[in-house]
Amino acid sequence: MEDSHQDICRVCRSESSPDRPLFYPCICTGSIKYIHQECLMQWLKYSKKEYCELCKHRFLFTPIYAPDMPGRLPIRDIISGLFSSVGTAIRYWLHFTLVALAWLGVVPLTACRIYRCLFTGSVSSLLTLPLDMLSTEHLLADCTQGCFVVMCTLCAFISLVWLREQILHGGAPEWLEPPDEPAADPNGNDAANEVVVAAAHEGAPAGEDAADGAAAGDGDDAQDVNWNPIEWDRAAEELTWERLLGLDGSLVFLEHVFWVISLNTLFILIFAFCPYHVGQFTIAGLHLDGYYVASHFAGLLTTLTGYAIIAGGLVALHTVAAATRLLRTERVVGLCYIVVKVSLLVVVEIGLFPLVCGWWLDVCSLPLFDATVEDRLSGFRAAPSASMFIHWLVGMVYVFYFASFVLLLREVLRPGVLWFLRNFNDPNFNPIQEMIHLPTYRHARRFLASLVLFGSTVLVMMWMPVKLIKRLFPTFLPYHVVLTNDTPVSELSLELLLLQVILPALLEQPHTRQWLKNLVRVWCGGVAGVLNLRSYLLGDLPLADGEDDVVVGNEPVQHVQPAPPPEGLVGLGAEHHAILLGGGPTGFQPYRRPAAFALRIAALLALVSLTLLLGSVACLVAPVWIGRRLMRVWMGSSAIHELYTTACGLYVCWVATRASTLLYGWLPHGRAAIAARVRERAALVVKSLVLTAILLGVVPLLLGCLVEQVVITPIRIPLDQTPIHFPWQDWALGVLHLKIICAATMMGPNWWLKRRLEQAYNDGLRDVRLADVVRRVCAPVVACLGLALALPYVAAHSLVPALGAGDELQRLIARRVYPVCTAALFVIVLLGVQTKQFRRLYEHIKNDKYLVGQRLVNYDRMPAAALARLAPMQQLQEEEEEAQEGRAR
Repeated sequence: MEDSHQDICRVCRSESSPDRPLFYPCICTGSIKYIHQECLMQWLKYSKKEYCELCKHRFLFTPIYAPDMPGRLPIRDIISGLFSSVGTAIRYWLHFTLVALAWLGVVPLTACRIYRCLFTGSVSSLLTLPLDMLSTEHLLADCTQGCFVVMCTLCAFISLVWLREQILHGGAPEWLEPPDEPAADPNGNDAANEVVVAAAHEGAPAGEDAADGAAAGDGDDAQDVNWNPIEWDRAAEELTWERLLGLDGSLVFLEHVFWVISLNTLFILIFAFCPYHVGQFTIAGLHLDGYYVASHFAGLLTTLTGYAIIAGGLVALHTVAAATRLLRTERVVGLCYIVVKVSLLVVVEIGLFPLVCGWWLDVCSLPLFDATVEDRLSGFRAAPSASMFIHWLVGMVYVFYFASFVLLLREVLRPGVLWFLRNFNDPNFNPIQEMIHLPTYRHARRFLASLVLFGSTVLVMMWMPVKLIKRLFPTFLPYHVVLTNDTPVSELSLELLLLQVILPALLEQPHTRQWLKNLVRVWCGGVAGVLNLRSYLLGDLPLADGEDDVVVGNEPVQHVQPAPPPEGLVGLGAEHHAILLGGGPTGFQPYRRPAAFALRIAALLALVSLTLLLGSVACLVAPVWIGRRLMRVWMGSSAIHELYTTACGLYVCWVATRASTLLYGWLPHGRAAIAARVRERAALVVKSLVLTAILLGVVPLLLGCLVEQVVITPIRIPLDQTPIHFPWQDWALGVLHLKIICAATMMGPNWWLKRRLEQAYNDGLRDVRLADVVRRVCAPVVACLGLALALPYVAAHSLVPALGAGDELQRLIARRVYPVCTAALFVIVLLGVQTKQFRRLYEHIKNDKYLVGQRLVNYDRMPAAALARLAPMQQLQEEEEEAQEGRAR
């Protein structure tokens, strides 16, 4: 290692010695080329890295074994190491089995049977509860129901903790704050403040004496004032998920299991048992049992009734406690009322309101599908839960898109036009704080106003357009949405395909939102010009100073002056209080009010209704009419599910609109630019069609056929029947399977398919390299799927008959060749994995018994054979380091 200058270590700056030679283990050159092995080991231990921070080259070490190590390990050592590994695996398996039984068996089973015991309503059930816990009947059903109960109690606990944080963050309501009655002197000065200030000047002992004096003067009332019932004690020990669930190898989780069971029992008793029986007694007293039973949701409605009765009782108790000046009781009852109030409001906002919207949409759209109310009621009686869930889901979708359209309107209209609708993009908007602070009658008024607004919109955009369409086009309706009885799975799979792949791809296009925004802007400009409401709608007219017809106040009038926050609320609490009671930023912009303003607003509302009506008619007629014509030419049948015709028509309309906007944008650039853009777009369309044909045509078809042969056909069709394949159904299911596989691949480990998919996604459709994607992604996937389909078929229909097998045996092999080949492939992969694991175990045993040290490897002295020999050692070191880090965590 001698050179023109003396080589030194880049860490300790020392020279080489016989017992401490210098190595050059990475690509770095110059003065940082050499390093001692001891210095490198200390640096690696400190930096927690395995590579050079400058050149990013991974350091390698060659193992040094004892001189007496045999060429091959004795069988005794291998068996001993194997039994040791098996013992460790069994110990971990037993521990994790105990963890799984505790969390997935004992906890849900206990919750379910305690829930059932409490709601049985008999003393005998309480006496037989220990025996019921040990019963082995209906274990799976009880565990499933218990998981739901545990999930509900866990959500209730998390909601309580979050509500506590909301109260601490935004402050309690004004009526819950303690009354401030300081003792004042005749001159108007605050005596208590003087005592505090004097004590502050005197020092800490004086402050303590003053506090003691004040406390002595006030007695128990002072303790009540200073007591805060929402300052709950936090856990002293920081728990990780591994320690909490028992995944760290300890048995501390058994204590956590006991506390979870106790918490479940407490929450079931408080939040389910008591409200249910209060509601049951109330309903029985009012003789309303029959109505509740007829609703098919008697338990849920009874519990909600009990919560409402409890809320009324808490209000009465709070009033009595406030009148008798029992401050601690008043606050506890007030906090309980807030919990019940917020819970009921959440149920109304998230559960009841979307459900009402969904049913109203269904009722208004009955003529669209040639259905009646009796049909819906019969469906509800047949499956009440499914019917309610579907209507709730439809209502949630409607509310979501309505809110999205309101947000789009706020981007176009003048700030302040939509003052009657809440702005969800407002950073100060906090619905939970509103539920805490605003009185109940305000929420009831909002709920009724929202029902009127959303119901009127549905009436204008659904019921009236359907009536108009039936009058103008008598033969156009109803829509064909009835599933055929012979192939229901095929149509259901296509519906899943359209809802999961095609329609989201259309709705997620950024151009769609921009087109709608431009359309709203053009409509507002035209209507504002006709009605002279441009300043009101768009707010883009200059306002002269001192004009009488300029509105400069907030809208409505009661939101002009913010109410002062109560004393004791500081920071964000005061800000939330001011916003909720009318203060804070409202985003209002002044406008010019013309003459006959009320009549102009009425005309504006009439035009809005007319526009919504005509737009809804166009959306209900145009896509379906276009899709029917195209699908009739393609399929040759008129009885086609309208979901397909609607999707086809929407895509045709979208493509036509997109082409029109592109041509409109290219017109000012001249013919040459238009021709160049057309050629560019044509090449892009060709690439898109090729990729679409392969990735959304060939690959899903092959994947669907493979799943059909491996899974569906052996399960559904007996051996004495001939399977009938539906290519459209296989393709549709293949698209869904491909979507799931792609999502799992992108979330899984880093391998060649994931890297190539990420590269294709990052390139985008405009810059995609077609040849590279086809060669590196499409060709391997198509080849694998094609061979998986072709080889078993050739073996079953060519080789087996050539060997002289009988017809029955040929038929049996042809029907079972795909599952057998899949099982054989799985066994081969499993054997390969086990062989790799055995090699790692062999290296681990050898290192444990004979490894005495390691020697750093220089960069230019690592031939391929040495690297291949060092690879298992390096992998074993990495796995041991990862295991140590996991145990440390």
